[in-house]
Amino acid sequence: MADNGLRQFCPLAMASDILCSRWTMMLLSELLNGTTRFNDLRRGLPRMSPALLSKRLKDLESAGVVKRSRSSEGPDLYEYSLTEAGRATEPIVDAMGNWGHRWVTTQATMAHLDVKLLMWNMRRKINPDPMPRRRSTIQIIYRDLPIESRNWWLIAEPGKDVDLCSVDPGFDVDLYITTDLRTMTEVWMGYEPVTSAIEDGSLVLVGDRELEATFQTWLGASRYASMEKCVA
Repeated sequence: MADNGLRQFCPLAMASDILCSRWTMMLLSELLNGTTRFNDLRRGLPRMSPALLSKRLKDLESAGVVKRSRSSEGPDLYEYSLTEAGRATEPIVDAMGNWGHRWVTTQATMAHLDVKLLMWNMRRKINPDPMPRRRSTIQIIYRDLPIESRNWWLIAEPGKDVDLCSVDPGFDVDLYITTDLRTMTEVWMGYEPVTSAIEDGSLVLVGDRELEATFQTWLGASRYASMEKCVA
């Protein structure tokens, strides 16, 4: 159960004990997005310590929200998935995310930019269907970041999950995207249209014409990007 629980019989208090401890809603969001492995959960929650992640998973397992099972990839590997009770948290997670997108100021959101988290979320929303029916390698260059975190590669192949690399994978690049972290975050979050970012030069695409033409279609967006923003 959550630390320092409310210890009341009220259903809201009992639900708060389980769901409202620090990082729990973000962890549930990762699990709802289909992440199952501990190391992948860490990548989706890069500012959460491994010790706290392990504790929260145990708390949710104890509460009947998460179940742990052995992975088919090895006897010492485990995967985590949501139970029926866990899956029932989806509208709660969505409601909180929608509220945050609508009512937390853009300025406050942009004060917490994180390239690793942005790229991890972008990777899983990439839609390979509009891409050429072959391997496509996209290099994103963040011109405002230090050299060690400036370059990222997305590798999409038909029938496979999109790969994300922070080290050059050695493939010929089909499309170069040059931008800054704030611009890409604003585009991803739905704060700025792709067309505006391209027109003002803050987002530059160079390479395969088909990938350029379908960029907005295969890029995807945050699950909250379609929500109306009520505060600037």
